[in-house]
Amino acid sequence: MTEVRWGSPQARGVLATTVLGSGMAMLDGSVVNVALPRIGVELGASVAGLQWILDGYLLALAALILVAGSLGDRYGRRRVFLVGVVWFGAASVLCGLAQDTGTLVAARVLQGVGGALLTPGSLAILQSTFHREDRARAIGTWSGLGGIAAAAGPLVGGLLVQAWSWRLAFLVNIPVAVVCVLLALRSVPESRDPEVTGHPDVAGSVLGAFGLAGITAALVEAPARGVDWLVALCAVVGVGALVAFVLLQRRQRAPLVPPVLFRGHTFVVANALTFAVYAALGGVMMLMVMQLQTSLGYSPTAAGVAGLPITVIMLLLSARAGKLATRFGPRWFLVVGPLVVAAGMLLMLRIGPGASYVGAVLPAVLVFGFGLAAVVAPVTATVLAAAPDRYAGVASGVNNAVARTGSLLAVAVLPAVAGLTGEAYADPVALTSSWRTSLLVCAGLAAIGGLLALSIRDNVLAATPEPTPAPQPGECFHCGVEGPPTHVVPARA
Repeated sequence: MTEVRWGSPQARGVLATTVLGSGMAMLDGSVVNVALPRIGVELGASVAGLQWILDGYLLALAALILVAGSLGDRYGRRRVFLVGVVWFGAASVLCGLAQDTGTLVAARVLQGVGGALLTPGSLAILQSTFHREDRARAIGTWSGLGGIAAAAGPLVGGLLVQAWSWRLAFLVNIPVAVVCVLLALRSVPESRDPEVTGHPDVAGSVLGAFGLAGITAALVEAPARGVDWLVALCAVVGVGALVAFVLLQRRQRAPLVPPVLFRGHTFVVANALTFAVYAALGGVMMLMVMQLQTSLGYSPTAAGVAGLPITVIMLLLSARAGKLATRFGPRWFLVVGPLVVAAGMLLMLRIGPGASYVGAVLPAVLVFGFGLAAVVAPVTATVLAAAPDRYAGVASGVNNAVARTGSLLAVAVLPAVAGLTGEAYADPVALTSSWRTSLLVCAGLAAIGGLLALSIRDNVLAATPEPTPAPQPGECFHCGVEGPPTHVVPARA
């Protein structure tokens, strides 16, 4: 296959295709958060229904993102990416036409499947298509433009919801998907890994999906139903499936998650930190737009814009934080970053009825944003540096899945812990009480993440990865995701 050079028309087409595809999925996440209160009112959804609207997507994404990368290697990266884009667009139509909560949740699960297919494919296409000398530039441009899409998400979501209906927030994906498909067919060459043999770990993916689904169902439904036979069955199925998943990964010749990775202390700690911080982040972002719209009377557009400083700070400082962590060591970035995130969450306790944006909301989101900027790139770089080079892709995929799972479980658990049930999200008094309880819980999670980082070696980004035992005879591991979703490439000694 001829490698594409930077600056050529084909290079611009490939870059536009991958930015549109991954940006569509990224934008959708921001839009749905902003639209959630309007969805709840129109469909008469309970808190559990809103949880499922978010968790249905996260569940499919977390369960399938690892195997999706290997599908592209085997059957063609462009082909799998296109399937993901078309799938995502079709599921968006179903979301936009949904007339009840159950239909919307089912459509969101299908959206998650499409998102899992196209998300790792974007980076894989760039790495396999561009000439080696141009790959870093292409990936950096892709990351920057994707960040702009994330920054625009809250504003675009608010405008779409306010202009007509929350349905427009889903239906807008249709023209984007069409343009993306046409660009891919015209500009993106097909590529695959000729050395990949065997079959994808479908059994592992199914067990992982059942495990996450069972546990999520038990956590979401227990507050409203009590621990009845259905909740108990979901819990048993979920735990049993996850245990079977772990046992299968230990025996598979080509596992989704090589168990050998978890023998490294730094890898385990960095992923535990990721879980804690992203759980805290997922919980706060779910409730923040509700609090702003229900308790402070913000319009959807204003609620979307309110959190925009967080994304702007991330865009401006994340890459720099990653470079500084590589130079000076990641430990104190990973200790201080989560603690600053926790401080931002505690400042959010002042966001209640009658609070002003400048006096209460803005200071909190600024501190919160600075904390996230300090931790996100360094923790990704640390995860990659803690794994041998041959596992860089799967290490990135595991970290991505851990982050999604943290958000998934936070959305499932937090409302019950905070006493938010039924339709209490529409009551400013009840919502504010739950909001403040949730902030304390999430601040505690973020702080735990920072304390975990105290045990990370400060020279991990400049040193040889921790020794990892070689695979046993007959074992063969394959990366589920093609590469790290970060600007930072850890330095090797």
